[in-house]
Amino acid sequence: MDIVIEQPFAELALLLIITAVVGALSVRLRQPVLIAYIIVGILVGPAGLHLVKSHDQIALLAQMGVAVLLFLVGLKLDLRHVRHIGPVALATGLGQLTFTIVFGFILILLLGIDWITAAYVAVALTFSSTIIIVKLLSDKREIDSLHGRIAVGFLIVQDLAVVLAMMTMSAWRVAPEAEAMGAMSVVGSLLLRIGLAAVLIYVVMRYVLPRMVRVMARSQELLLIFAIAWGISLAALGEWVGFSQEAGAFIAGFTLASTQFRDSISARLTGVRDFLLLFFFIDLGAKLEFSVLGDALWPALVLSAFVLIGNPIIVMAIMGYMGYRKRTSFLAGLTVAQISEFSIVFVAMGITLGHVGDDALGLTTLVGLVTITLSTYMILYSQPLYERLSPLLGLFERKKPYRESQAEDADAAKEKPQVILFGMGRYGARLQKQLERAGIRTLGIDFDPEAVHGLQERQLPVRFGDAEDPAFIETLPLAEVAAVVSALPSLESNRLLLQGLRENGFAGTITVVVRSEFQADALRAAGVKHINPFFDAADLAAQRLAEELSGQETSS
Repeated sequence: MDIVIEQPFAELALLLIITAVVGALSVRLRQPVLIAYIIVGILVGPAGLHLVKSHDQIALLAQMGVAVLLFLVGLKLDLRHVRHIGPVALATGLGQLTFTIVFGFILILLLGIDWITAAYVAVALTFSSTIIIVKLLSDKREIDSLHGRIAVGFLIVQDLAVVLAMMTMSAWRVAPEAEAMGAMSVVGSLLLRIGLAAVLIYVVMRYVLPRMVRVMARSQELLLIFAIAWGISLAALGEWVGFSQEAGAFIAGFTLASTQFRDSISARLTGVRDFLLLFFFIDLGAKLEFSVLGDALWPALVLSAFVLIGNPIIVMAIMGYMGYRKRTSFLAGLTVAQISEFSIVFVAMGITLGHVGDDALGLTTLVGLVTITLSTYMILYSQPLYERLSPLLGLFERKKPYRESQAEDADAAKEKPQVILFGMGRYGARLQKQLERAGIRTLGIDFDPEAVHGLQERQLPVRFGDAEDPAFIETLPLAEVAAVVSALPSLESNRLLLQGLRENGFAGTITVVVRSEFQADALRAAGVKHINPFFDAADLAAQRLAEELSGQETSS
């Protein structure tokens, strides 16, 4: 059925109304709006209502959306942040990329697809959606958990890989010359352009941008206009010098990543990005033929199963080898059980460069629909899923998960603690330090090997262990301990800890650091004391302020 609308303005209005309705349904089903965008694109394209007629206008908005998306990726890659990517994030990120590309490429070839398309799709299968994962982890309040931090770390690795892949593929923009020059010449040309770009970026970041951005920041509206102008301009320049628009937009964001205004720019551009990306997916749907999607259905199901199962397995294997518990490995692994909007952007770029056909885009889109939909529910219901699969996950965990734990156990046993603290984040570590200064012997417990190692270097008595594992609780010197304090972030983790303590006959005081009134009410009902650090900090601040004001009145 065709719907004919002569005016582009009216056509865009109808597209936005359809998107709002489908988006509301998507939110009701607890799905990311990205799914709604893709569905709308297919619905209004030739496979559906054949609504899109203003192809040039929508294509321009789509290009700007992709440029803003890559600009924001570059904006988040502060060099100081990149330098602090943990070994586990780097190892899992590179390991998952290598595994998915190699085995995905072989699998796609076995499905009868040509090698160039197989290479593009295999690379596309490696990218996970930063937007979706961060949103889901934030909604579950797990963004600061161990598996959340690790997931964000290897998402950064993936984001870097996206840009490198786009820059590499864009080096073959002129295919006839590339074939004549040979692979080595093309690689040499790519390295030369990257080197020149690096020098130019350094000069601009060092001498030009800081002063320019300070002038623009005098007006928040002007700062936003400048950021968009800078991103779009470098996207156009990137295409002109032989890279791609996407690479140029990324570099534009990266040049501003170390400025003090990056958070302000990012916050204002997020809504612009979401709005413009809608038109990318509408443009995508308008170019998809139903016959192409039908032919890609079987390969899409096979590759979706590969992403949903294979990617989490390789992450769990790497993290297990590095000494992490199976629960942490499983929860982190679930975040890569999908492909992202970058995957579709990457393959769409391949079509623009003339490397692959529309069939590759249809295949990638279907894989995106399946994996994003299913992985969203996998992340939302990760704890029940873990409980069901836990007996099968022992393969991905060492018998002694942390290789230094025997030495730690021996050190901790030298002097019996009076207080055991679980969860050595900022609050837990500070609390332990103050108790030790007061002459109270403590023992800290955390299941992040890097955090444990860092605290041990500061001469604090800390052991590696999982508070949710009853077998580990049994190894602790509970008979000599007067109190247990938990600074674990989730209510479920605290409940499992309480159960383990009671099963082992702990009769001392149990105190839990809570993050909300809901947690406080639940623990109060269980007969457990609680500390609310936010209320305590506010009370202490009010007391000090009152004392200062009282002192000023007395002196006057």
